[in-house]
Amino acid sequence: MPELKLKTLNNSGWESAGVKTPAFDIQAMKERTSRKPEWVHFGAGNIFRGFIAANHQHLLEAGKADTGIIAVETFDYEIIDKIYKPYDKLTLNVSASADGTLKKEITASVAEALKGDMEPGADTGRLKSVFGAPSLKMVSFTVTEKGYTISGTDGQLMPVVLKDLDAGPEKPSHLMCILTSLMLHRYKSGALPVALVSMDNCSHNGEKLMNTVLQVAEEWKIRGFLNQEFIEYLKNPKLVSFPWSMIDRITPRPSDDIKDDLELAGISGMAPVITSRNTYIAPFVNSEETKYLFIEDLFPNGRIELGDTEGMWFTDRETVNRIETMKVTTCLNPLHTAIAVTGCMFNYTLVSEAVKDAEIDRLIKRIGYDEGLPVVIDPGIISAKDFLDEVYFRRLRNPYIPDSPARIASDTSLKVGIRFGETIKAYHRNGKASESLIGIPLAIAAWLRYLMGTDDKGEPLEISVDPQKDYLVEILHGSESNEGHPDLRPVLSNAAIFGIDLYEAGIGDLTQKLFNEMNSGAGAVRKTLSSRLT
Repeated sequence: MPELKLKTLNNSGWESAGVKTPAFDIQAMKERTSRKPEWVHFGAGNIFRGFIAANHQHLLEAGKADTGIIAVETFDYEIIDKIYKPYDKLTLNVSASADGTLKKEITASVAEALKGDMEPGADTGRLKSVFGAPSLKMVSFTVTEKGYTISGTDGQLMPVVLKDLDAGPEKPSHLMCILTSLMLHRYKSGALPVALVSMDNCSHNGEKLMNTVLQVAEEWKIRGFLNQEFIEYLKNPKLVSFPWSMIDRITPRPSDDIKDDLELAGISGMAPVITSRNTYIAPFVNSEETKYLFIEDLFPNGRIELGDTEGMWFTDRETVNRIETMKVTTCLNPLHTAIAVTGCMFNYTLVSEAVKDAEIDRLIKRIGYDEGLPVVIDPGIISAKDFLDEVYFRRLRNPYIPDSPARIASDTSLKVGIRFGETIKAYHRNGKASESLIGIPLAIAAWLRYLMGTDDKGEPLEISVDPQKDYLVEILHGSESNEGHPDLRPVLSNAAIFGIDLYEAGIGDLTQKLFNEMNSGAGAVRKTLSSRLT
């Protein structure tokens, strides 16, 4: 079997292994992209490679696009050195259905792969050239929700951001400062129009991106590095837009099972790598077959016609918001968090195995069907009930998607306010939170019990990364209530975490009580779920 290289794409071995190869002139695409770049994407990881880049390839093959994507990585440069460069920026995409069917395709839509390093001598020159190009239509992002965060929980700017702000726009290191610096260059190149499109799985992502960029610009203005005219440029939607989007496709870490299947088909050289920043990545991407990306149709310099590809739509902001609210607050993400924290404490390594657990199954059914659907925002364009059914009956149970509870449990402090807080607020508005909610308080209590650092057997448990882990763990281990358990009031009353003071909502005392039950010894988490969900 040939290597995953440009020079081997015509080898018949790919066809015999059931792999579809690109059906367009790759070199011509790269040359056009070099001359007239249209699309830059920040965040060169698996969701980009396995969904966004793959769909753009279908546009190239259909003749509906003639330039590729310029991928930029700002967090983990080893992705560029170990995955993009050795394989000529190609990706072997494997889509896995629940019945075990694998669809294999080589994606070649990435024209360039750059490091977002603004130090002199890096890729700075090319990045500035691209951002100064009149042809640039879209800058998109899959950098996770924390990629847009520049302040800590105390509201103070992060040290790395403060350093960038004090030093000015010349060579920043934080992504949001890098982006604002590049947009300043685009402004100086003629106040050229462009769309900045967050494709991350977070609420109101376009608004979050806009507010952060404007905050960086305002701070640089205060320090005398730029003028008000640049800020007005950023605020003018006819020149710079920040469309909202809703994305949904599971692209977990590389699967050993998929790697083995590829090797059985004669495809070698697919071994995953783990970078020094703990990124798990491989020459292939395994993902589920289900995919959704809804994008607000707001493109001041023209758009890439992604709406002509499977699973992608252009629509209005209200529809995007309804779909995102439905998914993130009701039909998928709350279930994910509940599975993650309980699955970790029950020592499951796969989501597809965790959902077979009777207590976890009852918990997510309660959160999704009994507590979420009654207050769901109807998206109109798709059915919330059908979406939830697809999640519950098919997607979570797909054994070929090796998503792990530990991965999903990361950064939970940034997620619970949206995943649970919006539903809590909906019940609070109706005055029914305390009488209607039990699944969500159980999930919140389980998250805090998970942060105690032991599993349900009482054995040590590694806590996934979270920007507020130290703060939360200090509270959990630093005080006790009258019942001999940590006093959770500083956390449960923190509206910055949950979007609402849980005591004001009427479920603070209940959540503390559930936590106390879960924190009462070996087996207490399972016992609490079992007794409370009968």
